[in-house]
Amino acid sequence: PSMTVDSGQSSSLVSVHAAMESLRNGECDLALAGGVNLILLPQSTEYVAQFGGLSPDAHCYTFDSRANGYVRGEGGAVVVLKPFDLALADGDHVHAVLSGGAVNNSGPTSFLARPEPDGQAEVVRTAHRRAGIDPAHVGYVELHGTGTPAGDPVEAAALGSVFAGRPAPVRVGSAKTNVGHLEGAAGIVGLLKVVLSLSHGLLPPTRNFATPNPAIDLDGLGLLPQTAREPWPTDTPLAGVSSFGMGGTNCH
Repeated sequence: PSMTVDSGQSSSLVSVHAAMESLRNGECDLALAGGVNLILLPQSTEYVAQFGGLSPDAHCYTFDSRANGYVRGEGGAVVVLKPFDLALADGDHVHAVLSGGAVNNSGPTSFLARPEPDGQAEVVRTAHRRAGIDPAHVGYVELHGTGTPAGDPVEAAALGSVFAGRPAPVRVGSAKTNVGHLEGAAGIVGLLKVVLSLSHGLLPPTRNFATPNPAIDLDGLGLLPQTAREPWPTDTPLAGVSSFGMGGTNCH
């Protein structure tokens, strides 16, 4: 099938999930999935500014006490997906294996752009369950990580309900601190960051983190922002990617 997925800011990662399901169901043996974001109309930026989404100093401070919004970014990417056995048989270079994922909707919220923690937590739990993965084996989660006063505490609380209580915290970071928020293409950017990190065996730093957001108990939630370039932890060789859309469509 050839189709467009529109779930707001989670569109490109939801498209990857839809492509994976198509492959699993035998509808095809190769799929292309991705997204692109171009800022073509000034009115679109004005709208985001009106509901308070944009950082007035043009920086994204994910999980930091200075979190005041995000910066819009442009770009796009596409991934080629195949069943693992078929990719090996064809001699393809396999950059990473997608073990499983989930999509849900958080339901009604106080207004369109406000996230809801229970739905975010449930999509993370469902993704782990479908993938057959214990959260204790996950070394890193690429956050949706917009750096907004409303979004960061909600995302942290949702992740903490899944990862808290581990012997070591899960590392977290956000590509939005590097390239801005690519909105409809944000999820594919996060996925590519994780795939390349796994391929190179390195965790890249997330930028602009100095002092934790006082509304986020990082230690209690079992979360650790990745602030330095380090080797990937060998005892936790797995990663997760989150992408959440305005309107409540969550993907992990």
